[in-house]
Amino acid sequence: MAVPDQPNKHHKSRGDALPGDIATKSRSSSGPGGGGISGASAPIRRSAIFVPGNVEDGPAPSKPSGPASLPSTPSGSGPATVPPARSGLPALMQRPLDLTQVINWLQTDGWISPELAKATIDRCSHASSSQHPIVRLASVVVPRQLDGKALDVEMLTEFVAKHCGLPYYKIDPLKVDAAKVAETMGAPYAQRHGILPVQVTAQEVVIAVKEPWIDEWVGEVERQARRKVRRVLANPKDIDRYRNEFFALAKSVKAASKLGGSLSSLGNFEQLVDLSNTNQQFDANDQGIIRLVDWLWQFAFAQRASDIHLEPRRDQSVIRFRIDGVLHKVYQMPLGVHNAIVSRVKLLGRIDVVEKRRPQDGRIKTRNTLGDEVEMRLSTLPTAFGEKMVMRIFDPENTVKDLSALGFTPHDAQRWEKLVERPHGIILVTGPTGSGKTTTLYSTLKRLATEEVNVSTVEDPIEMIEPAFNQTQVQPALDFSFVEGLRALMRQDPDIIMVGEIRDLETAEMAVQSALTGHLVFSTLHTNDAPSAISRLMELGVPPYLINATLLGVLAQRLVRTLCPQCKQPDEEASTEALTSAIQPWKIKRDYRPYKPVGCEECRDTGFRGRMGLYELLTVSEALKDQVHGSPSMSVLRRQAVKDGMHPLRLAGALRVSEGLTTIEEVMANTPPIEMGDR
Repeated sequence: MAVPDQPNKHHKSRGDALPGDIATKSRSSSGPGGGGISGASAPIRRSAIFVPGNVEDGPAPSKPSGPASLPSTPSGSGPATVPPARSGLPALMQRPLDLTQVINWLQTDGWISPELAKATIDRCSHASSSQHPIVRLASVVVPRQLDGKALDVEMLTEFVAKHCGLPYYKIDPLKVDAAKVAETMGAPYAQRHGILPVQVTAQEVVIAVKEPWIDEWVGEVERQARRKVRRVLANPKDIDRYRNEFFALAKSVKAASKLGGSLSSLGNFEQLVDLSNTNQQFDANDQGIIRLVDWLWQFAFAQRASDIHLEPRRDQSVIRFRIDGVLHKVYQMPLGVHNAIVSRVKLLGRIDVVEKRRPQDGRIKTRNTLGDEVEMRLSTLPTAFGEKMVMRIFDPENTVKDLSALGFTPHDAQRWEKLVERPHGIILVTGPTGSGKTTTLYSTLKRLATEEVNVSTVEDPIEMIEPAFNQTQVQPALDFSFVEGLRALMRQDPDIIMVGEIRDLETAEMAVQSALTGHLVFSTLHTNDAPSAISRLMELGVPPYLINATLLGVLAQRLVRTLCPQCKQPDEEASTEALTSAIQPWKIKRDYRPYKPVGCEECRDTGFRGRMGLYELLTVSEALKDQVHGSPSMSVLRRQAVKDGMHPLRLAGALRVSEGLTTIEEVMANTPPIEMGDR
């Protein structure tokens, strides 16, 4: 069923004036496509092409004697050839994307039925006419005939790109140089034409567009940027969102650079910073550094970052995010801006701003743009080029989970839940820094913290505020250590105690004493696997008979990256030798289905998205207690633990590989090998 085209009401006439900051000659009146330049007598009008060095939008100083200044060519490349203003499409083709045309394409390709096409037009007629056709169509929730999936903006954008002959482009903000975006054109010009530069090289500018049939601006941009323009079609909502963010970021960096690290205008700190009130459209009166910090946090939250690194270098500073365990470079900025950002964050985190010669710690509690509370732990470190700062992000949704969401296998989940229900004793969680120990402990304590139970913690520092716990932080400057904290807690009538880490014999002895007096004690150790925790306690000086009397179990864990569900593919060439050798000794019947990472827009071409836990749970049985004496052999302890039901970390990883959740390489890189004594 052919549906007649309807005019798009939100498109403005091309004859509108284009105010901006570079004077350019008007297009010839020979055609609406602007195929030529008029003569010398033609009037002059202003466009918003950006002048390098002028980040803020506004008119540039007039130069009546010559043309507007242009970006310099790359070193060694010679003078650039300025292409004439031109339009690639005929004048009659310069029109906005039409909603009914897209619906006709969907019907022709069998995505929707003729009846649904007609109904969709009727439903879209009630949607806002100011929206882009793709956004309007996605808002009415049209199911795809092939599989019933709702047509979202991303799916429709890719579909339209194929029909229009333009490459589809998924904007990844981590791969866009915001500074170069702002140097290419001004924000008003980009907003007027619905475009956004996403990649700038010495030869070309890749520009994401919302309107595939309109390219009359291309010649003007090529002339001013002295580079070829390559158009790509991108999500219209992403173009609007990131255009605001990138130009606002560039404007804030410019404003912050003027401060030169000065702190006098930054004002007092707030205990709770409400990012949801941050105005995306910055005006000239905004304090650039405050807005820059707010943008940094919002961006990190949106990208699922676990850590923010601010690293001073010799001539500039680098911002990096850790996402799924891997660091990604986000932005470069002048050192003066770096110093201002660090000082601003130190103010908010109640850290001494003047002290720059020694490391300091602090914390900030804030909200993201959705209104959810987020906590950040701050750490500064003096380096050769200035203060380095790391902000570790603790999102309650990621830090405190239901036990079923931690990633235990059914075998270990049942054993762990049974273990933590014991009334008294010591339970240890081991693993390197960043292996998820805090998430496991907080999630377990949250499960146990009922109205009838008093849960108290002693931490260094408090990782995340949890209302269900009574949390205490050690303060070495006041001689308040883990030992002093445990002594104080013993007089607070606790039922369950969590000690941040057992570092020395005195802390271990207090933990043992607490367990002997009827308390359930959780703590952490730094060991490679679960059996090593027993030998570690003995190395600290805890007698074997006290270990046997109090230790209930040890959980060792690691984090591995999970394969992106959108792009992973079966790996027919994968060697299953390591997988088979890990699984076969336990006589576990599995259909091997190894997958490999491919890379797509959803995972930023890494092939991985998110992380999951691998666990090794040792429970102290009577048979194991018989082996804990003198200097027990690790192979003997490990063999007995396996007999009692412990699955080594590499076996847990092999099971996840067989399920297609991660790769053999990830497991091999993050888990210790299975020794012969384990089998």
